Amino acid sequence: MSVQNSDKALSRKQRLQEKQRRQLAVVDTVDKAEAKVRKAEVELAMAVTEAVQVFGDEQAASEGLDMPVDAIRRFLGIAQDEAASTDNVAEVAGAS
Repeated sequence: MSVQNSDKALSRKQRLQEKQRRQLAVVDTVDKAEAKVRKAEVELAMAVTEAVQVFGDEQAASEGLDMPVDAIRRFLGIAQDEAASTDNVAEVAGAS
């Protein structure tokens, strides 16, 4: 026969709650950091887009920025996606 110690059960529960609290705090921190990274990525994409316009084309921008053409194209894609999502938000806002 085993006897449960209510202090031990409470202690386990408290430990579990503390672990969950720490996990949620870490998830929140990661979510916030991801949002900051996304914002910085969009800013960089806009700057790369401007650089392509200033330098004339992707290859010249790649050389001028010392950035691989693949990275230039990736940032151009991010800028296009951002512009498309901004257009969609404006259309939805205008429709309401």
